[in-house]
Amino acid sequence: MTAKKRWDVWTGITIGIFLLYVFFLLYPLLTLLGKSFMDADGKFTLAAFEKFFSKKYYYGTILNSLKITVTVTTFTVLLATPLAYILNTVKIRFAAAIQILILISSVSAPFIGAYSWILLLGRNGVITNFIKTVFGFQIPDIYGFKGIVLVLTLQLSPLVYMYVSGALKSVDSSLIEAAESMGCTGLKKMFKIIGPLILPTILAGGLLVFMRALADFGTPMLIGEGYRTVPVLIFNEFIGEMGQDDSFAAAISVMVVLFATTVFLIQKFISSKKAFTMSSLRPIQAKKEKGVKGLLAHVFVYAYIILAMLPQLYVVYTSFLNTSGKIFVKGFSFNSYQIALSKIGDSIFNTFTLALFSLGIIIIVAILVAYVTIRRPSTLTNMLDMSTMFPYIVPGSILGIALLVTFNKRPFLLSGTAFIMILAFAIRRLPYTIRSSSAILHQISISTEEAAISLGASQLKTFTKVTLPAMLPGVLSGAILSWVSILTELSTSILLYTTATRTMTIAIYSEVLRGNYGTAAALSTILSVITIISLLIFFKITGKKEFSM
Repeated sequence: MTAKKRWDVWTGITIGIFLLYVFFLLYPLLTLLGKSFMDADGKFTLAAFEKFFSKKYYYGTILNSLKITVTVTTFTVLLATPLAYILNTVKIRFAAAIQILILISSVSAPFIGAYSWILLLGRNGVITNFIKTVFGFQIPDIYGFKGIVLVLTLQLSPLVYMYVSGALKSVDSSLIEAAESMGCTGLKKMFKIIGPLILPTILAGGLLVFMRALADFGTPMLIGEGYRTVPVLIFNEFIGEMGQDDSFAAAISVMVVLFATTVFLIQKFISSKKAFTMSSLRPIQAKKEKGVKGLLAHVFVYAYIILAMLPQLYVVYTSFLNTSGKIFVKGFSFNSYQIALSKIGDSIFNTFTLALFSLGIIIIVAILVAYVTIRRPSTLTNMLDMSTMFPYIVPGSILGIALLVTFNKRPFLLSGTAFIMILAFAIRRLPYTIRSSSAILHQISISTEEAAISLGASQLKTFTKVTLPAMLPGVLSGAILSWVSILTELSTSILLYTTATRTMTIAIYSEVLRGNYGTAAALSTILSVITIISLLIFFKITGKKEFSM
């Protein structure tokens, strides 16, 4: 009986998926590790690491990335945590619309936000010129460290918001009422009662922000102006005008992965010490606040949503402006859209095609991985579960290099093909759908499956007829996040694309670099509309008006 259970169809599925992860993720990362210790002749050397630590120009880049990631993570937590708390405990006018706008503000690629803020607060930006004309002084420009932090903080705050908002819905209001009855109110209540309850969730959201900020390529490339970060350095060393240095790029990648892994393990250790389960019989209800408290709550929420939406709204506005060369001029037209659709319309088709194939792989693999790791725990499924977490740790540019270094010759020549981009997208965005699928499977009683099997249904039939339909809401929730992330992906695709597989984000990025801001704005608007429509479809199908993670 034990042998039959051990070697059934699910065992085969587990082994098959694990081998796919080994071949397409772990093997490329190990190849990249080996590459970092090889010279041009394939001999063992430490020259790449010596080069890195011998010049501050190189090792200072990791310090720069560390400053960016720590600052952005801190600011997002400080901004998004009170935002989630206010929207869950205080009745805010138009709260439902605000929650949707918070989500929409995060769906565009960060580099589009960078490009928008350049138009607004650059040296010749609209706000910059307005303040100079009206008030007679020059405000500091947006470029460098402060610009990167501003863009990424506004872009990534919704991630922490969704995590914290989901956690607050699990807090029982009786705990808060008990604290208030003992005189624990205001900030003291927040830090003493609610803070410890949602700390593991804040750490999880902070980790995701940390990894996203560490991996971002487009924002520092556009707005950094010489403020070097790791993804930019890796890109320049791997595909640089001064010549390729694969070993050096690999060495930098290895150190970044080790650093990211260390941060991930520290977060997991702290979370495990603070973790506990909550069952909310009486969820927190938003209450109407009068006076100064209500006013401050509304001001904070509205100020945030204006700042968050301003870049996207300005991009939409500029997409309809007439252009003269690289300059916006008076008058409105659809010229930018006509140029975008006529010259780079194939990028829209490529984006949809690559994203749909990637999403198909993600949904199938995520459902199977979630099922075997939750329902059939073993050493093998635990190893598979650990493997699925690597994409959280590995920045997109590093995954792109690993795939190119590994699959650039026969019999596994994948570089330059659409498949390598689909593979990279699927690997990077699988964790979203796996996580949401696993979460909902935890809530489905195993007794329903046991009852079906006891009535004579096979394991696969029980899965397809009983378990899978119950899992679909969680699968769909993760899939929509994976879909939106794929649509706005840049750091991986910038390394893997060819002219035949250019996506919308690459087209937008290229147009911004060329100074064709009207075309870039039109493409950005089209991309934003596509992602918003995707979210609206999700809301319509599920009946929800928000995400919680």
